[in-house]
Amino acid sequence: MSDADHTPGGPAGDVTPQASEHLNIKVTDNNNEVFFKIKRSTALKKLMDAFCERQGKSPTAVRFLFDGQRVQPNDTPDTLEMTDGDTLEVHQEQVGGGPY
Repeated sequence: MSDADHTPGGPAGDVTPQASEHLNIKVTDNNNEVFFKIKRSTALKKLMDAFCERQGKSPTAVRFLFDGQRVQPNDTPDTLEMTDGDTLEVHQEQVGGGPY
């Protein structure tokens, strides 16, 4: 038997060491920073709701951005190609601008 038969991550020369299933994501609204550890396949809605609950904000009153793009609740770290240590920015939702 070879060692490769007992290694769950594949061959020993695999370039993705351990931590590939979970990511540490920082969420900041410029006043507060909250760190989350989530699976790559977890919908970001969980993280967004948890941040809002901790900060006493309504999920409808804020928007989340990653690399300048709005994050949707059904997005995952995998679909956004996030890496460990990436940051989500939280901004107040703009209200108003009705008809003139």
